Amino acid sequence: MGPDFRKLDQLSRSIRVRAVEMSYQARTPHLASALSCIDILVALYAGEFLRVDPQTPQAQERDRVIFSKGHAAPALYATLAESGFFDQELLNSYNQNGAILAEQPSPGSVPGLELATGSLGHGLSVGLGMALAGRIQERFYRVYALLSDGECNEGSVWEAAMLAGAQKLGNLVAIVDFNKWQATGRSKEVMALEPLKAKWESFGWSAYEVDGHDLPALVDLLRNVPDGSGKPVAVVAHTVKGKGVTFMEDDNNWHYRIPTYEEVLLAQSELGVSHI
Repeated sequence: MGPDFRKLDQLSRSIRVRAVEMSYQARTPHLASALSCIDILVALYAGEFLRVDPQTPQAQERDRVIFSKGHAAPALYATLAESGFFDQELLNSYNQNGAILAEQPSPGSVPGLELATGSLGHGLSVGLGMALAGRIQERFYRVYALLSDGECNEGSVWEAAMLAGAQKLGNLVAIVDFNKWQATGRSKEVMALEPLKAKWESFGWSAYEVDGHDLPALVDLLRNVPDGSGKPVAVVAHTVKGKGVTFMEDDNNWHYRIPTYEEVLLAQSELGVSHI
């Protein structure tokens, strides 16, 4: 039957509000970067194709999700909590002194967190290693690495892309949260990323473009991996930075801005959800 996309939309709204509230409570930036990738995470964790069980998060045959854009950690934490990996009450301790939910993901902090990230450019390389290990060990799991578009400035991303293409790692998926912004400006002004789909193809990948906020399209694309080509798969997901909160959308000031209490209330009202 497949997932109920009305429920997935409501889940996205709930996680977006969580991210706004967490930014406000912890006084942490990178909120807009978290909001742009939430639909991708919801498609992965609630799309009914990811082979992962919150009750056995270290199962050898599980699919791996590498959240390489670690600065957007609230999106991942809230998604894992909503998916049953840990109690949602823990989100209230995000980035508090002595808490286990650090501003950027730290190793072994909570179930479901596969890798410490935040130093951009490493997630795909580690995901590549996991995918190659799966082949060698004859385990049939998939590895999904979620990257930021700014992260694709890093040479290490393209070194990993070359090796994955050479090894024809069909169990590896790179998903680029292509929100068109980086910390200091438009992505196209900082580095010549486009044509991004064609770049992945030139490195020996099967590449697709998708609306990164279209949940049915995301689920349909991601559930059909491997795609039969024998190649690793790159998904260029076109997103909007700050998606879901109209006064934050496509405004790069929210890369570093922290919402006021009044702005939290506005976001809760717009999304129809409140946790605090």
